[in-house]
Amino acid sequence: MTPILVFDIETIPDVVGLRKLHELSAELSDEAVAEFAFQRRRQQSGSDFLPHYVQRVCAISCVLRTDEGLHAWSLGKTDDPEKTLIAQFFKGIEKYTPQLVSWNGGGFDLPVLHYRAMINGVAAPKYWDMGDDDRDFKWNNYIGRYHMRHLDLMDLLAMYQARANAPLDAMAQLCGYPGKLGMDGSQVWKSFMAGDIAGIRAYCETDVMNTYLVYLRFQLMRGAISEAGLKAEEQVVRDFLKANAAHKHWAEFDAGWAA
Repeated sequence: MTPILVFDIETIPDVVGLRKLHELSAELSDEAVAEFAFQRRRQQSGSDFLPHYVQRVCAISCVLRTDEGLHAWSLGKTDDPEKTLIAQFFKGIEKYTPQLVSWNGGGFDLPVLHYRAMINGVAAPKYWDMGDDDRDFKWNNYIGRYHMRHLDLMDLLAMYQARANAPLDAMAQLCGYPGKLGMDGSQVWKSFMAGDIAGIRAYCETDVMNTYLVYLRFQLMRGAISEAGLKAEEQVVRDFLKANAAHKHWAEFDAGWAA
């Protein structure tokens, strides 16, 4: 089978970049710099959602399904710099040339990774191949919005209409899966400032597992797997959860999944 790589990122304000762009004093705390950026953004757009290019990646979590089994983890270590996390993500694409799956990856995760890879000097030739090195990539690559090598489930299910977008949490729960656990994206900065990187990574991991399960429902809907195939793949996930029950977030995910 073609390896399936489901991914999700969590981000925090790039306080170093914000200091540079706004010529802020080095004496300002990171929290004060972030609050300055949030307030400025609210004045401009009514939302404190910062532009993609000043969102620093603090976690990248993945579910990888191959013939060898299913794995779910967060890249790198809790104290690894942003560059290491991003480099490991694109290294995985170089190694596996997987089917990428995301929820709003085209609207958020990948644009952030593009900007931050450029800022950090990370090369990703396989990801950016649009047919120059591999002719198959001319008609199906990771960059094309309507190509399937990267499948943004939210975008496709909404027929590329933003007004029809659905949140992952709602769709996961409506399909009988646990949905978000522990926190949501709005709490990541606060958790980071409190030093809870492990909590952020755990939250991100449950998000990618929800995405993988919703992807399986999509595969059933499009006729790529049968109902029996869906049940078999769901059992693979349940087996993973049981095997990793020592980790609190996986035990909670398992407990929150209706029989």
